[in-house]
Amino acid sequence: MTDVVALVDYGAGNLRSVENALREVGAAVVVTRDPDRVRAAARVVVPGQGSMPECAEAMRRSGVADALVEAIRGGKPVLGICVGLQILFADGEEAGGARGLGILPGTVRRLPDGVKLPHIGWSRVRTTPSCPPLLRPLDGQYLYFAHSYAAPADARGAALLCDHGRTYCAALADGNLYGVQFHPEKSQKVGLALLDRFVKL
Repeated sequence: MTDVVALVDYGAGNLRSVENALREVGAAVVVTRDPDRVRAAARVVVPGQGSMPECAEAMRRSGVADALVEAIRGGKPVLGICVGLQILFADGEEAGGARGLGILPGTVRRLPDGVKLPHIGWSRVRTTPSCPPLLRPLDGQYLYFAHSYAAPADARGAALLCDHGRTYCAALADGNLYGVQFHPEKSQKVGLALLDRFVKL
């Protein structure tokens, strides 16, 4: 499984559209909830759909959470999408309080009252000074979002910012770990180009 991308199946992810997008950019994909397959893969993608607490708990129960931490610590490129980004944090406000995987410090908070929630549709993102090459081409682009919760704008590794009621972290990069709040698989050519760059890391 040297060149394989492990697409984590935690029971609620938007698997098929992410799988199809990865295959479209030439990736060899295995959809799995097997920790050993996650450990063996060259790259790991955690898709996003469902709630942060359900996702995190399902990954802990299957053992994939531990395998994901090992992959990150071992230097493998890892990409979390939407909820897949949110679970990287220590905790979140969803469902009265959720425990994340604690890979990154901080709390994922609900977007403020006064704006339409969930935030669904196309929004423009901008880079931070520390934005890495993988994400820099997204500066000024419109990307597809579907969420009510978001990581703080000053999150560790924040690389792209977006505004909806408040400024929040739209993408982050912490070494070999990447997370995006938007859905690249639904963001047309711009999103596919990001996935193409990721699978070539």
